[in-house]
Amino acid sequence: MNIKKKLKALKLELPNVSTPGGSYVSVNIRGNMAYVAIQFPIINEELHYKGRLGAELTTEDGYNAMQMCALNVIAQIDAKVGFNNIEGLNHLDAYYQSYGDWNEAPKVVNGASDLFLDLLEDKGTHSRAIFGVDKLYGNLSVGITCTFTLNK
Repeated sequence: MNIKKKLKALKLELPNVSTPGGSYVSVNIRGNMAYVAIQFPIINEELHYKGRLGAELTTEDGYNAMQMCALNVIAQIDAKVGFNNIEGLNHLDAYYQSYGDWNEAPKVVNGASDLFLDLLEDKGTHSRAIFGVDKLYGNLSVGITCTFTLNK
C-alpha cells in the first residue's frame, strides 16, 4: 500500500508528527492493537479551525478540520508503526464543539472517514462514535482518536 502516492494524488501531505502535551504517548501498542491518542487540526504546532461549528465555523470547515486530524493520525501511524504493519483501522471516536442547533456532525466526521477509506481502501473500513463536547484543547473545533489492528 503506497500511502504517500495516494496522498500526492489527493494533493495532501503528511504533517510533522506532534509530541504529546502531557504524560502519555501518541501511539500506545498493546499486543496487536495500536491506540492513537487524540489528534487535532494542528499542523507544525499551528492550531487551525478554532471555534464552534455553527458559529465561527461552517460544516465544510469542520470536514476540512477532521481531514487534518486524520492526516495527523496517519502521520503518527507512519512514524510509530509503519503502514505495512497495519491490518486495518478498527474504530474512531470523534469530538466536536458546536453552537446552538447546529447538527451536522456526521457530515463533519466524514472528513476523517472519507480520507481513511481513500488512503487505506478496505483496511480503512471502520466503526465510529461522535461526541459533542463543551470544550476542546485550544478552542479547536474537532479531534479524533483511533484504534488500529496490527499484522501478527
